[in-house]
Amino acid sequence: MTDKNIQIAHSYFQAVQNGDMATLGELLADDIVWHQPGANQFSGDRKGRDAVFAMLGGMMQVSQGSFAIDTVHTLMGNGDLVTATIHFSGRRDDAAMSMDGVDLLRITDGKIVEMWLFSAEPATEDAFWGR
Repeated sequence: MTDKNIQIAHSYFQAVQNGDMATLGELLADDIVWHQPGANQFSGDRKGRDAVFAMLGGMMQVSQGSFAIDTVHTLMGNGDLVTATIHFSGRRDDAAMSMDGVDLLRITDGKIVEMWLFSAEPATEDAFWGR
């Protein structure tokens, strides 16, 4: 189970990095719960694939299309949980962010059903996204 879930997580990150929304949509459960960290306009819980896509679209709009997961360092699994150490960045006008993070995915029956994100510099991320 763990190896299969790590492969699903790998496919998820590839889809995100390539902007492959069709594959991303196939990997996210219809009723996914997404926990976005911080105290900014995108923080909080999103319930459902459509709500997650709306949030990601907003992030792309605010970042002028630059928000990206630059590097996936390590994927580690334990049963239905997979964690990834990543680096992400974005820029807009005269603002920029670039930092490490950890994403924790819960995978059930081949779908990502819950996602928790952690940022190395929450204040920097909050300032970038704004309220």
